[in-house]
Amino acid sequence: MVAQLLETLTLVPTGAAGGFVGQSYDYVGARIFGGQVLGQALMAASHTVDHAKPCHSLHGYFLRGGDVRRPVYYQVETVRDGRSLSARRVTAQQYDDDQRPTVIFSMMASFSPIEAGLDYHSAMPSYPPPDALLTEQQIKDSVVGKIPDALKARYMRRRHVEIKPVTPRDPIHPTPMPPKQANWLRIPQLGAQSMQIQQALLAFCSDFYLVGTGLMPHGISFLTKGLQAASIDHSMHFHRPFDLNDWLLYDMWSDNSFSAKSLNHGQLWQHGTLVASVQQEGLMRLHKD
Repeated sequence: MVAQLLETLTLVPTGAAGGFVGQSYDYVGARIFGGQVLGQALMAASHTVDHAKPCHSLHGYFLRGGDVRRPVYYQVETVRDGRSLSARRVTAQQYDDDQRPTVIFSMMASFSPIEAGLDYHSAMPSYPPPDALLTEQQIKDSVVGKIPDALKARYMRRRHVEIKPVTPRDPIHPTPMPPKQANWLRIPQLGAQSMQIQQALLAFCSDFYLVGTGLMPHGISFLTKGLQAASIDHSMHFHRPFDLNDWLLYDMWSDNSFSAKSLNHGQLWQHGTLVASVQQEGLMRLHKD
């Protein structure tokens, strides 16, 4: 599974300046997983920046659903290259059978070298350690008999990332609860990787569970009949270096849902240190028919 993640981030230059193509993989179904596009877009931008300048922030918009049967083409525009800050605009598109392009994603990203300076972050929230928790797959295996046959394959799909939910929810009979959840996550056997690949993989991981946080106060889950849910945008700030071979805590909460959209926030921690912050607006429509 690690090999496929790394293949996902292996982009091929198209020959045009700033052009790259990445292959699509079935991570969540017929539509491309948003984390795949995030990770690939960040890799595309990183290929055009000095490696001494890792990404410190990105802001992306999911404009249309992508087709996992087709590759994704990324065009990187150099907006600015200063002594410390570099900015890139990335557009992702796919082509249909008649070679007509459709833009599916757009992102701005900023890069800068790590430098000495003022240093502060709040205290890491306290949760049970990962060794005391079951993996997501172990939890799924324990309740598979309760999952309707029509939803079983979708629910039992294995992740390429090891996740340990702190407080698992019942996806079949969800009850309203405060919109706050946390997971431990890691990619075992990832091995030594560049900061650029580590950041792209963390962007990939950050799209798991986050939009579902906004569903929690309404007592619904992704398996609720009639639910239409999708990520609208995704922003991410990388604060400090980290290593996905080891556990990271992903603390998530939502503070607003209105007009069929929820606003969800997340912080990623490792060894007591805040390494990244995430924010995402999600579409959530509950169709009664």
